Amino acid sequence: MDPLDIMMRLDQIVPYFDPIISAENQFIIGYETIPYFQDDENELHNLLWFFKDSSIPSEFRLELTHNVLQKVLDAYMTTDQSQLLFIHYDAKLLLKDNGDSMISILETYENQGLSLNRLVLQFSEAFVSEHIASLKHLFAYIQTFGIQIAIDDVGEKNGNLDKLALIKPNIIKVDVSFLQEDDLPQLYQDVHHLLSMLSRKIGAALLFKGIASFHQLNYAWRNGGRYYQGEYLEKTQSEFIPMDSCKEKVKKDFQHFITFERKKMWAQLDLTEKINEQLKNTLKTVKSDDPYDKTILSVANNCDDYSFRVYICNEAGFQLSSNAEKDADGTWRLLPEGRQKNWSWRPYFFENIARMNMEKKGILSDLYTDIERDERIRTYSYPISSDRFIFIDIPYDFLFEQEGLL
Repeated sequence: MDPLDIMMRLDQIVPYFDPIISAENQFIIGYETIPYFQDDENELHNLLWFFKDSSIPSEFRLELTHNVLQKVLDAYMTTDQSQLLFIHYDAKLLLKDNGDSMISILETYENQGLSLNRLVLQFSEAFVSEHIASLKHLFAYIQTFGIQIAIDDVGEKNGNLDKLALIKPNIIKVDVSFLQEDDLPQLYQDVHHLLSMLSRKIGAALLFKGIASFHQLNYAWRNGGRYYQGEYLEKTQSEFIPMDSCKEKVKKDFQHFITFERKKMWAQLDLTEKINEQLKNTLKTVKSDDPYDKTILSVANNCDDYSFRVYICNEAGFQLSSNAEKDADGTWRLLPEGRQKNWSWRPYFFENIARMNMEKKGILSDLYTDIERDERIRTYSYPISSDRFIFIDIPYDFLFEQEGLL
């Protein structure tokens, strides 16, 4: 479409509303506003591209932005304002006048009864990260009005996560639409896990958008999503709809997720108990003064069906033994170069050491990628004494064959 044609027919621009659902109560807690152009044949054309096209004069984009903003607010003012209203805004345009024109419009509506704390201004992460110094204080100023800030399309580029902490957004938006049913690269899961942890630390809510399937909703749920958005839940609407429109659907899906996670939990507890009992019996045959390498070979041979590496560390993380590692032909061999390496830098190392000493039993780790093998594994750690701990690495092949361990 020709941008000039759109600017000449601003009266044909209509706002649509994309529902956003809360994990907490499964209600629609807000809407993202999507501007459409309705042509003479009554066909709708999404206009989000207009705001992202830097070749279009900024005056055009600013005028269209304010036109859409006013139409959206006119519609929103007819509601009870109990739900959030997400509004796209170009951060580049915001910088041109330090947000003065936008704030002037919002204050006019505030005088008519608009609750500014129900508004969420949504900005693209790419531009924000590039202009963090200029936008940091402007965003903080906007937030003093009670207006919330959402950063969109987070995680698409590596290296920008640390900048989110500087901005302190209220909401972080992540797109999962590109994730196929059986194609969830571990890289993305790790990034989204980091985002979940970061959002919690800075007090932001994590919103997953683009959800088009049961599988993607499950992914968002497992990765700490507080809010969900996508056609699988509710399609974009021309008007606001009852807040409980998809409550039963989401609640039913959640029950499936919970049932599956319980099965996984019990599978992990069963494996932990199995290794616990086996290690207790194995260590009874080991003398306290046996060399560490002899101990790990005894353990390795007794847990041969679910392990590929065994070693011993002290409470400070220094490795006391060699690595007992299984060859491709199933033979265990000792690799002395592992001795005196320190593993205390690993996440949760000291927390797990404290837990093992307190509970007097072993711990099964979460899934992580083994650097040497470049595969997803789990590690089982067990207290030999108050300052000696044995670590058993469990390969992906074994985990894959057991229900609930991946």
